[in-house]
This record gives sequence, structure tokens and C-alpha cells, in this order.
Amino acid sequence: MKREAQEVETIDLSDLLSRVALQKAAGDRLIAISCATVEGTYEITYSFEDRDHRFTHLRIVVPPGATIPSVTPSFWGAFVYENEIHDLYGITVTGINVDYGGHFYTTKVPFAFAAAASPKAGPAGKETGEE
Repeated sequence: MKREAQEVETIDLSDLLSRVALQKAAGDRLIAISCATVEGTYEITYSFEDRDHRFTHLRIVVPPGATIPSVTPSFWGAFVYENEIHDLYGITVTGINVDYGGHFYTTKVPFAFAAAASPKAGPAGKETGEE
């Protein structure tokens, strides 16, 4: 089986909604939205599949405490990913079509993965005092 090279295009947050709308207009489907902490920031990756089963990935990089717009106007089912990102990373998503208001996941520690984005944060987001 031949593997297809898959590139991730990093875009500006201000371009997110227009780029996602272009994916929708092209007939692509949203496969996943993922979030990862990288060097004190969050990388949020939107993955799409076209009609020929090729993948496209768009990525935005945002700081802790960021607010991002919902892509649910283009992809209704994205609310699942967006609620997850809010509840686990503390990123505010505006305009989401089904907003669980921070109750999509119940975790022992609020925003359980947010601590990983802060270089000084230890368990549960508490400052470690280390420089």
C-alpha cells in the first residue's frame, strides 16, 4: 500500500471560517478536530477528506485563554469536538450550535489538559515555582 504524504497547513485564526467554508463548498467532509499543547500554545488541527479520499489538514495556533469561532456553521457535527476542546483545554468557542456550557466532560480537574500548555504549570494547573 502506498502512503500519501499529508501536509498540515498552518493558517491565521482570522482565516479559519473562510477556509473551512471553502472545504465545505468543495464537498469535503470534516473528519476530526484535534488539539495539542506545544511549547506553551495550543495547536488545533482540522482534518478533512475529499471525494477522492485525500486528506487536508488546517491548523491554527493559539495561546492559552484564547477564543476561537465555531466551525459549526459549515460542519454542524463539529460541536462534539469543540465542546471537548473547551472542557479539556479551556479554549472558549463562540457561536457553537450545541454548547454544553462546560459540562460535556466531567473531570476531576477543570480543563485537565490546560496545565500542559503552561510551561510553569504543574498538576491541575498549579504553579510549580520553577523557572
